[in-house]
Amino acid sequence: MVEVIKQEVHKACWSQCVQDCLVMVTHLYLGVLVLAVFATTVANADINVVCANNSVRVTWRVNAELVPYAARLFLGNCMASQWKVLPSGEGEAQFNYTFSECKFTKMRKGKRIYYQNEMSYRPQAKPNPPDFVHPIECVYRRPKDWVPRFVNPGYGVSEGHSRLVFHMALLNEELSSIAKTNVIPLGSPMPIWAAVEQKSHQPLLLLMEECVAAPTAELQPGSQVYPIIGNKGCLSESKKGNSMFLPRYHSSSIILYLQSFNFGFGEVYIHCKLTVWDPQDLAESKKACHYIKGTNRWELLDDPSRSSLCNCCDLSCKSRSRRGVEWASDGPSHNSVLGPLIIVAQSDFRDSNTMMESATTADPQLK
Repeated sequence: MVEVIKQEVHKACWSQCVQDCLVMVTHLYLGVLVLAVFATTVANADINVVCANNSVRVTWRVNAELVPYAARLFLGNCMASQWKVLPSGEGEAQFNYTFSECKFTKMRKGKRIYYQNEMSYRPQAKPNPPDFVHPIECVYRRPKDWVPRFVNPGYGVSEGHSRLVFHMALLNEELSSIAKTNVIPLGSPMPIWAAVEQKSHQPLLLLMEECVAAPTAELQPGSQVYPIIGNKGCLSESKKGNSMFLPRYHSSSIILYLQSFNFGFGEVYIHCKLTVWDPQDLAESKKACHYIKGTNRWELLDDPSRSSLCNCCDLSCKSRSRRGVEWASDGPSHNSVLGPLIIVAQSDFRDSNTMMESATTADPQLK
């Protein structure tokens, strides 16, 4: 009798164990299935490459699931040149760039020259790895008169001192392209993108050292201004409002994510002093800091573990002496102006868009 009881208990335990294992395997399978579906969504992306003489055009068609994440699609370190949503609900990103942009690598093998890069989908900021990578390659026959650059007497270090080109623009709310209108509803996001073309320079870190809003495109000593960034890179508006720096996807660009509000004047111009610096040499005077209300602390955008560099944001951040000669306005610092921007009430936004569309239709030059 005892032996029979033991056998029944053993069977019951074994049955429960099998059920638990099946539940665990089912959960694991479902988790893998979800990941697999998302990975398949990216991996099934249709990528078409057209190699021109000194440039490339890449068209990347993605499934509808990735349309909200258009700003996470990259060719090297470049965002899409154009983006559109197709009638099918799919998205189409176009990348039109020269081989001197987007960190293309140039390689010579025998009589051929290779330009190589990668398309990537990067849902999280660096240093997190991309979720999807697709190689891009253009191959050309080497010119008969080609001479290695180090043999060419015209090649020298002067190439490393080429002019820097700065950009500043308003992005749309999806961060997928340049905004198509300068009319912004009150309280809506106002993402301001700035970038520097590095060309032959070593990697540079772009910083917004100072930004103010003003009613005019030119600042005078007595101009009315509203401070946004000051104290050598402290985003003061992040402490007063709901603004922040967005995570970087490459060091040569930065996105200031402002929440629009009533600045106190009609047309708004954003004036920013843009600075480039060595990414490995951050300091109190060379930084990008924003205030995190959840922790009641200032945080360093590029390395939160070194947020102590932001402690001076509520005091006065010291300037460091600049080594070497004084740079010109087209050197590592540049004053950029964005505007005019027109902040309107939510109820007036649709009417403002209608008026702008009517003006564009009446004057074809505005298209």
